[in-house]
Amino acid sequence: MVTSMVQTSAKYEKPVSIEEMLIGKSPIMGTLRDMVRRVANSSASVMICGPSGCGKEVVARAIHNASPRTAKPYVALNCGAIPAELIESELFGHERGAFTGAQARRTGHFENADKGTLFLDEIGDMRFDMQVKLLRVLEDGLISRIGGNSNIPVDVRIISATHQKIDKAILDGRFREDLFFRLGVVVLQVPDLASRVEDIPQLIAHFQKGRTGQLCQFDDSAIQRLSMHDWPGNVRELRNVIERANILFSGEKIDAFGVDQLLGRSLPKLAAVPALPVVVDTLDLVLPAADAAPQPFGAPIDLKAQIERMELERIQMALIHAEGVISEAARLLTLKRTTLIEKMRKYRLEKIAA
Repeated sequence: MVTSMVQTSAKYEKPVSIEEMLIGKSPIMGTLRDMVRRVANSSASVMICGPSGCGKEVVARAIHNASPRTAKPYVALNCGAIPAELIESELFGHERGAFTGAQARRTGHFENADKGTLFLDEIGDMRFDMQVKLLRVLEDGLISRIGGNSNIPVDVRIISATHQKIDKAILDGRFREDLFFRLGVVVLQVPDLASRVEDIPQLIAHFQKGRTGQLCQFDDSAIQRLSMHDWPGNVRELRNVIERANILFSGEKIDAFGVDQLLGRSLPKLAAVPALPVVVDTLDLVLPAADAAPQPFGAPIDLKAQIERMELERIQMALIHAEGVISEAARLLTLKRTTLIEKMRKYRLEKIAA
């Protein structure tokens, strides 16, 4: 995944194979690897489509690594993360004095990627007037720095990616159809994780590589529970879950209940809270029908303890969803931050907060 707005690398110090980059034994991943091998040897523009977090940039890097351009620069630019007024300078560069703040000449990413690969992530977010300028470069193979008078030839392979439905963007007038035909000579669809859950054990092993210290392990029930999750965040979400697991369950074997805790579905019981005869799992109160016969009350109920248990569980749930960020957990609970901190102190939850 792209971790910053711009990334540049000449090549990997050690070539990484397509199999090492595109993890999974599922048939759909086998088809994707085969397509990557086929397109890598050409210089055709490739558009990679798929939901956020599915690994579109990993596919782009795999294409570059397997191509004849592997020894040349690989430059990645997130079009959605660059302010609209700066995107032209980022792509084409500028001359000194071209605009306020341009104190020196700056080469753009087309020049930086010459003879190599330029990866344009979230191309669907590029503003319309920049799409016209990009199309002209693709047609002519020439760029001009902002404030410059000369045309500069560039030899760059373009790989783009988007999570948007490009056909809908074209119909809505947000994306140029002629640019799509230029960028999408080959269109690759990266599957979401929910459609290839059989790859989860391999992905776990991949994310565990290179980690120091004691690693957690997942038993069969844990793998089954992971396979039942719908994975809205795709592979990126799984990577975060594995990192969280190694922090919270270092050196332990995780079962299905542990996976539920990692996914925020259920919560650990803290030793500081005494066991109760009745465990309340929801805040919803079910009232009897008006004509229902009154039920015997039975043994006395410690109502205060049950209310505290419900409050504790909701605070834990919010902290898990907020990944320990107190301000975000307070927002989820509609509490003031200071109020949440006091309640965390009451239940001795300070250690799980960021």
